Amino acid sequence: MSRDGRIVLTKDGLSLSRLVFGASRLFNGAVRLEVARLIGTAIDLGLTSFDHADIYGNYEVEAAFGAGLSCWRGKREEIELISKCDIMLASPNRPQNRLKHYDTSAAHILASVDRSLTNLGTDYLDLLLLHRPDPLMDADETAAALAGLVKSGKVRAVGVSNFTPSQFDLLASRLPFVLATNQIEMSVLKTSALTDGSLDHAQRLGYAPMIWSPLGGGSLFTGMESREARVRAALAAVAAEVGAGDLATVAIAWLLRHPARLLPVMGSMKPERLAAMVKALEINLDRQQWFAILEASEGRPVA
Repeated sequence: MSRDGRIVLTKDGLSLSRLVFGASRLFNGAVRLEVARLIGTAIDLGLTSFDHADIYGNYEVEAAFGAGLSCWRGKREEIELISKCDIMLASPNRPQNRLKHYDTSAAHILASVDRSLTNLGTDYLDLLLLHRPDPLMDADETAAALAGLVKSGKVRAVGVSNFTPSQFDLLASRLPFVLATNQIEMSVLKTSALTDGSLDHAQRLGYAPMIWSPLGGGSLFTGMESREARVRAALAAVAAEVGAGDLATVAIAWLLRHPARLLPVMGSMKPERLAAMVKALEINLDRQQWFAILEASEGRPVA
C-alpha cells in the first residue's frame, strides 16, 4: 500500500484507488456531460480507478463512459481504466453469439481490447482482466495474447476475475510477468472467499484481490431472509459503536479490514452513496466487531 492509501499492483508502479468505481450500472444512452460530471465526482471522492467490462450494458456502457470521458477536463494519466473480456453474451449487439459462452482465444482477446480502447477513447488500458474461467482456455495461446498486449503498450497489466487459485496458477505459469489481481465476489453476505483458498492464495502470492458486489448486490438492504436481517442488525450495532451513519459504510469497512488488501468495486451511480461508502476508509474495525459481523452472517459463533 502506498502512503496515500492506494494499492500498488505491479512493480512498475501501477496502483489503484482504495475503492474502485464500478461502471456496470452506468445508464445506457446517458448524456455525456452527465457522465463527465459523475467521473469528476468519483475522482473528487478519491475513486480514480474505473472498472469496466466489454459486456456491461449489453455492450454499450464503455462507449457511454468514453463519451463522458471525452468531456472530462482532467488528464488521462490521473485515472486508471480497467476492462474485462471473454464473456460472450447472446445479444442483438453481437448477433453471431447464439448462446452465452466464454472465449479466451487470442483472436477474441485482441479484438475485444481494440474495441474497448475505441469505446473508451484511450490508447491503453491500465488493467485487463479475463472475466470468467474458460474451460476451453489454451493457457499457452491465451498467455501469448496477453503478453503481446502488454509488450505493445495497449495494456499495462493483466489479471483475472472469478478464477480459482488453480486456474490462476495455470495462466500465471505461462506468463512472463505476474498476474496483478483476481476480481472475486465477496461481501458480508458472501464470505466463501475466507475459506475456499481465494484470500489465502492472494496473501501467499502478494496480489490484492478486487471485490465485486461488495454490498451483496443490494440484497443486504432489501432482502427479507433471516440471515440478511441478522447482518443488518450486526452492522447497525457496529455502526453505533464507530459513529457511522450508514450500514454500507460498515459493510465496506469490514472488507477493508482484511489483510489481503481488498479493493471493493463500488457499483452505485449516486454521488451521495459513493460519499457514504468512502467514509469506510476512516473506520478501522477491531477484531471483535469484525467477528460479530461474520458471526451474524454465518448464523453461529466461529468454531
